[in-house]
Amino acid sequence: MSMENKSMDWANLTFAYKKTAFNVRCRYENGKWGALTLSDDDKITMSIAATCLHYGQEAFEGLKAFRGKDGRIRIFRIKDNAERMMLSCRGIKMAEMPVELFCEAIIKLVEANKEFVPPYGYGASLYIRPLIIGTTARVGVGPASEFEFIAFAMPVGLYFKGNKETTPFMLTRKYDRAAPLGTGTYKVGGNYAAGMIAGEEAHEKGYSAMFYLDACEKKYIDECGAANFFGIKNNTYITPESTSILNSITNRSLQTIAEKILGMKVEKRKVPVEELSTFEEAGACGTAAIISPIERIDDIDKGISYVFSKDGNAGATSKKLLQHLQAIQTGEEEDRFGWITFVD
Repeated sequence: MSMENKSMDWANLTFAYKKTAFNVRCRYENGKWGALTLSDDDKITMSIAATCLHYGQEAFEGLKAFRGKDGRIRIFRIKDNAERMMLSCRGIKMAEMPVELFCEAIIKLVEANKEFVPPYGYGASLYIRPLIIGTTARVGVGPASEFEFIAFAMPVGLYFKGNKETTPFMLTRKYDRAAPLGTGTYKVGGNYAAGMIAGEEAHEKGYSAMFYLDACEKKYIDECGAANFFGIKNNTYITPESTSILNSITNRSLQTIAEKILGMKVEKRKVPVEELSTFEEAGACGTAAIISPIERIDDIDKGISYVFSKDGNAGATSKKLLQHLQAIQTGEEEDRFGWITFVD
């Protein structure tokens, strides 16, 4: 297998599904996980009564692998994704795959798809999607006893892609993504299904995405479904604290970079909507989005626009955060935090 797939247009990758050479699978039966297997088939077969189809027993993750300047392949924060997937499984009564087995599966997947890891210099990556689904045939409501783990990978470009460096977002009080103390902190499909109407409305109005407010009081910024929010002011990185927000690994990474590399203060707390007017910069961040600098957030209900960029350019701090994160991911900067796993 060649080190690089010559048929790929690396410079024009979108964030869309592409079949690659192999996926990795593993079954949970009789109270234990089986052996990892490679498959070149991107279809799955299950009972029409599987719990994942009827009762939403499904959890997934998203992480990336990068080809560095030195040609080596780096997987970013694999253990953190493993631990978050275990948390999601615990939250919806599914079998937890051991962290070591999860990491082994992802390394095996990347090794089998090396030719699809984009070359250094294109700003692209190999996006990795692991999922666990309940496969027990059950019509009565209850957790499955059999599960399947599947992980596949595909080369991708940027998730939020606009004509300018910054893009507009909106917020409205019409929709909720997740309730406090519900499943919002878990990476499960139901949370994303709940956001599809709001997301399509935002796109139809010309926005990258819609930010949700807290479902209880409608006073505080939560997230935009596919990404966390962060704001910059007074040399401080501020991101919302909420019992319904997914704990973004990218956001955690940016907090560490802000504090340990840029010497900034970091605050994770409630962020009132009105505080948006005080931020010097703002962004949406996540594995898929990385950092999407925000031009403005329009409060549709109140007819207010919170503007963070008047010229369409990202702010200086957002640029530094992104540069350091990408430099660590591609080996241009020392990994001081133990985030990288090499695949040789």
